Amino acid sequence: MPRNRPSPDSQPGGEDSIPTTGEIWVPLDSVVRALRDAWDSGNTDLAKKRLRRLAAVLQSKHPGAAASLREGLEETLTVQGLGITGALYRTLRTTNPIENLNGSIARYSRNVKRRRDGQMTLRWVAGAFIDAKDRIRKLRGYRDMKQLTTALTQRVAQNRPAELKAA
Repeated sequence: MPRNRPSPDSQPGGEDSIPTTGEIWVPLDSVVRALRDAWDSGNTDLAKKRLRRLAAVLQSKHPGAAASLREGLEETLTVQGLGITGALYRTLRTTNPIENLNGSIARYSRNVKRRRDGQMTLRWVAGAFIDAKDRIRKLRGYRDMKQLTTALTQRVAQNRPAELKAA
């Protein structure tokens, strides 16, 4: 079977490099280390600086990756900015829980051919949730949900327009 990429032996950086367009190779471990350092820093401003620096490094040889990193910069650090830590932080910084639920909805409603209105769609989604509830595991870090709700309440209060605060 033909291979889409050269063998690790022929790559300039060995197995620890990833191929990109043309002859340019980027050491995967340095990118992963930079991302991990930013996400594990515990300081949102420092993490933003580190991610912007990584985007600047990637810009010349990998403009698509740099643009993607810049585009998702704020969203990437949302949970960190709320001050959530531990297992709940590690769970919420991924998209796995929502992707799992979206997959369940897709499997449950794949045979629906006609959706008459929005209410029917909501009923199908509710049915998918009920069907999926026994297969969904407990959220890692669920004991810290009170900390998350408190942080979200404070964030909403900070972002509320002045005229609503006075009312």
